[in-house]
Parts: sequence; structure tokens; C-alpha cells
Amino acid sequence: MSQDTRRNSRAITEGFERAPARAMLKAIGFTDEDLSKPLIGVANTWTETMPCNFHLRRLAEKVKEGIRAAGGTPMEFNTISVSDGVTMGTEGMRASLVSREVIADSIELMCRGHMFDAVVTLVGCDKTIPAAAMAVLRLNLPSLILYGGSIAPGCYKGKDVTVQDMFEAVGAVAAGKMSLEALAEIENVACPGAGACGGQYTANTMALAIEMLGLAPVGYATIPAEDARKDAASVAAGRLIMDVLQRGTCPRDVVTRASFDNAIAAVAATGGSTNAVLHLLALAGEMGVPLALKDFDEVSRRTPLLADLKPGGRFAAVDMDRAGGVPLLVRRLMAGGFMDGSARTIEGRTWAESSASATEQAGQQVIRPLSEPIRSTGGLVILHGNLAPEGCVVKMSGHERGHHRGPAWVFDREEDAFAAVKERRIQPGSVVVIRYEGPRGGPGMREMLGVTAALVGQGLGDSVALLTDGRFSGATRGLMVGHVAPEAAVGGPIAAVRTGDIITIDVEARQLSVELSAEQIAERLRGFQPPPPRYTSGVFAKYAALVSSASEGAITRPPQPQASPKAPSAERRQVAAVP
Repeated sequence: MSQDTRRNSRAITEGFERAPARAMLKAIGFTDEDLSKPLIGVANTWTETMPCNFHLRRLAEKVKEGIRAAGGTPMEFNTISVSDGVTMGTEGMRASLVSREVIADSIELMCRGHMFDAVVTLVGCDKTIPAAAMAVLRLNLPSLILYGGSIAPGCYKGKDVTVQDMFEAVGAVAAGKMSLEALAEIENVACPGAGACGGQYTANTMALAIEMLGLAPVGYATIPAEDARKDAASVAAGRLIMDVLQRGTCPRDVVTRASFDNAIAAVAATGGSTNAVLHLLALAGEMGVPLALKDFDEVSRRTPLLADLKPGGRFAAVDMDRAGGVPLLVRRLMAGGFMDGSARTIEGRTWAESSASATEQAGQQVIRPLSEPIRSTGGLVILHGNLAPEGCVVKMSGHERGHHRGPAWVFDREEDAFAAVKERRIQPGSVVVIRYEGPRGGPGMREMLGVTAALVGQGLGDSVALLTDGRFSGATRGLMVGHVAPEAAVGGPIAAVRTGDIITIDVEARQLSVELSAEQIAERLRGFQPPPPRYTSGVFAKYAALVSSASEGAITRPPQPQASPKAPSAERRQVAAVP
């Protein structure tokens, strides 16, 4: 039985009743021939507020070219994108995670409203990638997610530099270790063109995870943003979505629990961002696939860290592409039994088939052989303890220490912590605690790259730890504990910590604890009242009212209706109405 490739759009374009709709579409250049073909939504997250998504207009034109050549009619629409790198350390950063929900909702609304037959999403900066995946999993239309690719590294005094070096340079200036003139020199070269931040930071991590889930063409994501191959690959992707539509393949036909385990293994093997934990939990929630924090730890424990990528390693994301890209990484993981090669990709092949033709650059050092891992276990670690009963996340990229014990320096917002670092008040051995920055308390769970990078820039990265109910950028390095749950705003134990309390982080034992008894914590939290909300109206207030714990992916949920008292029967109502 042949697939009806216009199953949705017929309701928009066919029949005399739809003449007004056709008239409106003809007003902007569509013809009868165009409207007789499948309508393909092209969801673009282009913006000129950052380099990450700045080139997506160009790529969208190439995608549309491929769609038309393969017999479809593309209809492009745009949604928002908030730059993590630009807003980092400011009040604007609260909008970042919130934007994930808005982007997902807007793509879903446009596709449902305009009844597209399939959808291609073009994504770049961090939250656009999981947001697009959330939307296509809800819609379950034939779909592709296309990542714009990594920025090229800059060059400073003969060395590759990325935005990570920029943030760390700020700390070096504050410590008197770098001049303002040198800072300006790095500033002018760190980001040389379009593309997302150039290490295995959140954008590149999530692009890898989405590809492993089977929602993106194999090998597309690692092609750098300004590489000549990206245009041709985008035309091919436009053709591919028509093939996916013809086959009737939808995201939920491809994504399975094994796909999630493969994605976690790939993130762990590349030292990827802790944000992957948050986003993969959210995607599993969209599908109803059981996935919990413990699953990340279990997969990471059995998966070696193979890729020597920034922020903890030596190489930028473009180097992984040259080395052999995702197919080479997959071939390594499959050879070691660390991923399921029977999981499928959107092209209709298994990962075993897709990685069979992987080519390895001679002498490459980016993706290690199985016999020489950077670490025998992966980069994602989940801790629990009396400070994080629901759990928290640490990234171990091969260079961090596994144990730290020291006195807490407690701050109730990121700006206060950054000021203390800038003024050099943080002493070696300390544990910087930043709270009321969680999903609800922030709201929006800001990333703390400004603070962590400043600590590293001051030379404190090996002697100071940091923990927060907020998040960390994928560019963070050092012993940093994020996503502490329950968060302070809901009365989690982190709200009970006081400056001077002794905190222990024990990675091997998977423990995060404060040297207080359960009774002491309970006493401190007795009568707990969170600070007044920072926003009482608008998008932040709505988000804070609906958002779940970080341990569940910080997804938003509509309020659940409360059971009402049993209504009286019709007979009782009639009797009650008699005077």
C-alpha cells in the first residue's frame, strides 16, 4: 500500500472550500503546482544575535533546493534562539533554558497549525537542538534535525583558541596574570566566523546525541559551519526528507531505549556537556521512555573516554570531523561492545551499517584507540548524598581530581559568586556553593561558565570545587557539580548549607555530602521560606510555575487537575431542587 505523502496538507490545499487558503498562499508566490505537492515545513532558528545560528539562512536555502528537486514544496518559518555565550553571567542567561520550551512549542504549533506533511529543523546554539527534538518527537511527522556545525577555532600566538579561552582569560585578567591588551587580542580572534562554540561543549554534544538517536543524517553534524561540504550536504538533506516521507518513517519508528543508551555512551566517550543529561531526560519524557539519572551513570561507568576534545582535552570539534567523525567514534564503541549497532538511523540503516565505511585520518590523535583510552570510564558521573537526594551531575574529562573536601562559601546568586572570585576572596580548598539558580528558583537554571572559567583563569581550577542547583556550560572544566536536586527554591538540602560547613565530593563513591546530620539539616530547614520570586508575571513566572526538577529534565508540565468531590446523582439533584 503506497504512502500518502500529502496526508496532512490535503486539508489545507484541496477542495473548493480551501480556495481562500490557496489565494493567500498564491499571494506570496506559491503556484497550483506547488500546492499539489507535499508541504514540508522548514523550521529555522536563524538569528543575528550570535554566530552559532547566523548562517542558517544560507543552509535553509540549500535544504529547500533539495526538497524542490525531490518533489516537495518547502515552507520556511522561523523561531527564536537565545545565545548562551552572549548572555552568560547576566540576567539574560535566565532565558536560555526557558527558550527550549518556547522553541519546542513554536515548532509544534506551526506544524500542527499549517498541517505540514514533514518537517526539517535547522538548529545551532545549545537549546535549539533539544528543542527541535522535543518538537519532532511530539509531532511524530517524518522529520530531520540539521545542526549548523561548529565554528572554526581562532588562532592566538600559534595556538587554537575558542570562546572557552575567552572566558578563562577574563579570570586571568582579574588575577593580574594577563593584560587588558592581551585580552583584547584574544577577543578579536577567538570566534573567527559563523558556527557554534568550537569544543565538545553543549551544542556539539547535543548534535552528537541527536545523531545517535537517529534523528539526523549520519555525518552531517560534524561538518563545520563554513566548510564547503555543508551546502552540498544540506541539499542532500532536502532530498533525504522526501525519501523519509515516502517511506513514512517517523521519529518514534527510529528512537528506542537502545538509541538513548547509545546517545549517552557517545556523550560519555567524548567528554560531552552535562547539559546532555538534562536534555536527554527531557526527550525521554516526551516519548514516555523510562530514563533516570542512574542510567547515565551506569552507561558512563562502562564506556571509556576516547575523544580528546576541549574543554578538558586538546582538540576542537573541527578536529573530530577531520579525524573520522561520528562514524569512526561509533565503530570504536561498537568494537568494544559499548553501543548497540542494531539501532537505526533516519536513513533506514543500522548503526553497524552506517559506521562500516568510516575512514580514519592517518596519525589522528583525537579519537583514541580502545587500547589507549583517556579514562577507562566515561565523562558523565552522577552523585547522590545528603546534599543531593535526587542526584546531581559531574563531568570528568580525564584531568579532574576525584575527591575534594573543604569549607563552603555560599552565594544565593551567580553575580555574588562572580564578584567574590573577581575580588580574589575565594581561597584554595574552598567549595563555592551557588544556589537559588535552579529551574524554578532562577528561574531558568543559569549556566555558571563565568564563575568556573574565572576560577580556572586565576589558577584555582585544581584547588577549588563548585556546586550549584544551576547548570554548567559545556565549556566548563574543573571539579564542578551541577543540577543539584532538589533545588534550593523548593527546600532542597542545599538551602540549609552555611558558609564554613564542610562539604565532601567523592567521585569514586558517587557521593556529595555536607558534614551535618539529618537532624541538623531538618532543623535548619524548619519553617523554610524561599526568597520572593524574581519574576511574578510573564514568561519567567509561567515557567517557574510549571517546571519540574532537574532530575526529570526540567520539563514543563501543565497543572494536573485535582479530583473533584463525587457529583450527586441526577435523582439526588432533582430531590434537592424540590422546595
